[in-house]
Amino acid sequence: MTILEAHRFSSLVGDIYDAAVDPAQRNAALEQVAGFVGGSAVTILSRDAARLSIEIHQHFGTESRFRQLYRDRYVELDPLLDRHLDLAGEQAIGVTDIMPYSDFLATSFYREWVEPQGAVDLATVTLERSNARTTVLQVMRGRSRGTVDDAMRERMRLLAPHIQRSRVMGRQIRARSHTVEDLADVLDGLSTAICLLDAEGRVVHANASCRQLFVDGDLLAIVGDRIVARNTQADKIFRGLFDVIADGGARSNGRRRIDLMTSVDGQHYLVHAFPLAHQRSLQRDSAATVLFLQKASMLPLLAPEAIAAAFRLTPSELRVLMAIVEHGGVPDIAAKLGIAETTVKTHLGRLFEKTGAGRQADLVKIAAGFAVPFAQRTGTDDIV
Repeated sequence: MTILEAHRFSSLVGDIYDAAVDPAQRNAALEQVAGFVGGSAVTILSRDAARLSIEIHQHFGTESRFRQLYRDRYVELDPLLDRHLDLAGEQAIGVTDIMPYSDFLATSFYREWVEPQGAVDLATVTLERSNARTTVLQVMRGRSRGTVDDAMRERMRLLAPHIQRSRVMGRQIRARSHTVEDLADVLDGLSTAICLLDAEGRVVHANASCRQLFVDGDLLAIVGDRIVARNTQADKIFRGLFDVIADGGARSNGRRRIDLMTSVDGQHYLVHAFPLAHQRSLQRDSAATVLFLQKASMLPLLAPEAIAAAFRLTPSELRVLMAIVEHGGVPDIAAKLGIAETTVKTHLGRLFEKTGAGRQADLVKIAAGFAVPFAQRTGTDDIV
């Protein structure tokens, strides 16, 4: 290649790898691949080892009806596709490498599929081969360029490993992205406010409960990308958390820092903080610290169905138990549930018998053991 061609090749390789990061650039990258190798259309497709199916992964320059025709019929007539099973990797081949060109012109594959697309030839090169399937890059050659030549074969051979590495990178990035998205969904389902901070205290991620805490603004707020406490006591504690974080928890003997903050409306919150990394230099946007903020409450979110299953409680017994947790005394429970106090006492006696508890406080402790971390309470309105 000339210096200009080498520069063009280098730029194209960069675009191919950029497409791994940004899928929106794939079509443009394939268009440049076509131009560089001298093709009119480009397709990346795979065929399973049993030769029963194909999958078209990416394409440029082909109409959907021709792609469908290829899947339905002409894949079996393609003279190049299965030849790669017997060839060395990255070896690009054209029609004349496997058959006389005059014979190719007489095939229905050429007359009914290649020629109607304004092409006269095509070339393929293997991108990936496994026991399960083979993936190839297929490039069609338009009439104006003539049949496949050595320059086209060589350029396809040079590009093949970069295209394949880009595909692998893209799969890894997508897998990682899905993992992060799934984790974010899980964190958003928790009742505990969770916030990830970088080494300089900037917010990297906040789950739904934490974002709601910022919206409420009674304890903490967010200004720009930093957390701001809403009162002096909370500000002092919040700043003190970073004394532990700054030395990676060394001065606290590796113990997590736990403090109590009080909001402007008098609500109490337990705040847990500990470092995620001990490196002195972290990239911006890398999480270095995790904060957990949990509102102190006498009424934790419980899993009533699990309690009922564990102690074989009837729906009525479960309703009484949940009322004990929320209201306490027998008169209050009777008024809340609209039943007689004697009925409450009867259910209470059965609860003691089934759970082994000796007093109402023990029942509350037992129920607390079935607390769940989810943001939405499992309702008991359907229990009768």
